[in-house]
Amino acid sequence: MERYSRQMLFKPIGKVGQQKISEKHVLILGCGALGSANADNLARAGVGKLTLIDRDYVEISNLQRQQLYTEQDVYNQIPKAIAAKKRLQEINSEIDIEAHVMDASVTSLEPLLTGIDLVMDATDNFDTRFLLNDMLQKYSIPWIFGSCVGSTGMSYTILPNQTPCLRCLLDAIPVSGATCDSVGIISPAVQMVVAHQTTEALKILIENQKSLRTSLVTFDLWNNHYHMMKVDRAKKQTCPACGENPNYPALDYQSTTKSEVLCGRNTVQIRTSQKQNLNLLKERLERIAPVKVNDFLISIEYESYRLVFFQDGRTLIHGTNSIEKAKSIYYQLAG
Repeated sequence: MERYSRQMLFKPIGKVGQQKISEKHVLILGCGALGSANADNLARAGVGKLTLIDRDYVEISNLQRQQLYTEQDVYNQIPKAIAAKKRLQEINSEIDIEAHVMDASVTSLEPLLTGIDLVMDATDNFDTRFLLNDMLQKYSIPWIFGSCVGSTGMSYTILPNQTPCLRCLLDAIPVSGATCDSVGIISPAVQMVVAHQTTEALKILIENQKSLRTSLVTFDLWNNHYHMMKVDRAKKQTCPACGENPNYPALDYQSTTKSEVLCGRNTVQIRTSQKQNLNLLKERLERIAPVKVNDFLISIEYESYRLVFFQDGRTLIHGTNSIEKAKSIYYQLAG
């Protein structure tokens, strides 16, 4: 336990708390700026098992704020979850780490919740957060919301059956539609959110609920603003996720091909319900243009577009924000 000796000297944790941390399983949804930093902190803290989920691969613009990744990961187009797992295993070989390269959906996420003690929100859109919110309310799993853009950030700890859920929270506070892809972000804002998230996580993992922060924290580092907002009264009896008669609307899933524009990225994602055979796809695409391949994805430059095909049935079409154009290109190449 020498690895954690300084952490155990911190009286609220101690040896008993460290043992509890080593027995816990945390799922981190998203391995970008917030997710990679939270994963780094929790791996170093000795969390027994981490499950990492991310749908994307490492790009050069990530390196400014997303720790764990390198220029070599960019060159090799390594999925973030895989690159993060490799780096974390080098940091702490004593813990178990699972990595999943996939989009978060009802069917993909639900099977992974067995045995999970805590979920860290490190997503970049509210559609996924609503899915997470409703699913974790249904299964009574605590989670820690985090968001940052520009020099601002916020965090809140959500305990099913106790605190307001995310739906209640967003009805009570204004939320900007800005994203880091549209207005930018500075790394200290990421670290500030992560500091709040990881600290709350440690409290939950050592089962010290009385020390949890009961307020929503928001800040703007550039303009020197910091607020703690009481939101207890935001909880609504009529909430479809945490109210008296929940129906969890985000879990209403239909198995169809889905398309979405990724905010601020000039990229469309097409997701099918079937996994892609990358070997067969590679043979087809090589007849059209040179391809770049690794164990997790295939990328190809076609006309003025770049397409990235993942095993889980997703394809990213870079260079357009038109769903119809993206579909046309996708079906030309993938059939």
